[in-house]
Amino acid sequence: MAKRTIVAMPGDGIGKVVLDEAIRVLDAVGFDAEYIHGDIGWECWRKEGDPFPARTQKLLEQHKIGLFGAITSKPKDKTEAELAPELKGKGFVYYSPIVSMRQKYDLDICMRPCKTFKGNPLNFIRRGFGGVIEEPIIDTMIFRQNTEGLYGGVEWTNPPDQVYDALMTHKKFKENFAWCPRPDLAVSTRIFTRKYTTRIVKAAFEYAKSKGISTVTVCEKPNVIRETSGMMLKIAQEMAKNDYPGIKVQDTNIDAQMMWLTKNPETYPVIVAGNMFGDIVSDGFAGLIGGLGFACSANIGPEIAVFEPTHGSAPKYAEFNPSIVNPIAMVLSAVMMLQHIGEMELAAKISKAVGELIEEGKVKTYDMMKLAGNPDVFSKGAVTTQQMGDAIISKLK
Repeated sequence: MAKRTIVAMPGDGIGKVVLDEAIRVLDAVGFDAEYIHGDIGWECWRKEGDPFPARTQKLLEQHKIGLFGAITSKPKDKTEAELAPELKGKGFVYYSPIVSMRQKYDLDICMRPCKTFKGNPLNFIRRGFGGVIEEPIIDTMIFRQNTEGLYGGVEWTNPPDQVYDALMTHKKFKENFAWCPRPDLAVSTRIFTRKYTTRIVKAAFEYAKSKGISTVTVCEKPNVIRETSGMMLKIAQEMAKNDYPGIKVQDTNIDAQMMWLTKNPETYPVIVAGNMFGDIVSDGFAGLIGGLGFACSANIGPEIAVFEPTHGSAPKYAEFNPSIVNPIAMVLSAVMMLQHIGEMELAAKISKAVGELIEEGKVKTYDMMKLAGNPDVFSKGAVTTQQMGDAIISKLK
């Protein structure tokens, strides 16, 4: 294939260090690419009043593929306080740049795999019948609707007249919230559309079909959130009946699902959910396969795709030198990128190298040793971020 150009967006905190390791691994496996830096994140906000500047948007629009590290997002009161003095009071409003990116480019299909690596000391174990210790093999793909729902950004404090008047037309609002003074009222919406709900449900069914999986689980809360969760469940049921007769739909409530994922997680190979519940359940499942240090993801739209670990920027670790953080989630996100663009052989090589390294058990970052995240972890046998990258590369050779 022709040489690829990848927009590399390290973002904030540990984003840079883990992205550097992923690129080193990609180079080592023989992926022929040029990496163009894209500015994004908190420093862009502080200095420019825009955490997702137009120059980075243009790079994504041109090259279509991005690797993203992590961002720092802070509460509303701190966003204004940390702006450069000359920008304060100018009407700049902070929005999460990764959420803005997803919405701007219709990156509505979020895939979050949660897969057991043999030998990982952090794998989930349970006590079975007769006291036998069991370590279930988990291989779950979570499809999270990425652009709507509670993360849609349609919200108000002290809602304006038109919004408040509209809310007052709803019986439940009038009965239960009309007592509240408007300045003390905060409203966040949860919007599902049929178009994008259908797209994420169909993506889950297509994945299940490609893998020979017979069940898709809709993880929502239709018994309470009747309109939005109800829409997703109904679409899935109709799709199973009309288009995927060999695949059945089961539905779980998000609260019950969080209990069941520690009872029988291996029985949920494909899960589809809205934005917030997909975020919650994917982090829950990540805890069963080693934590966020192993949690990768893809954000896929009609033209553009961006791949990122699901961990945050971990600012408390960003200044550690050498770095202690686990880069595997970022490396696995790069694997998802390779799969997306058809480089299946290279993706398989990296996956195999990571799996062999973990199973061998000789090289572990601090989280894999269940240590507190302090600079003294190296004296206890933990490796640096760069040493973990070196170890993956050595397995490739």
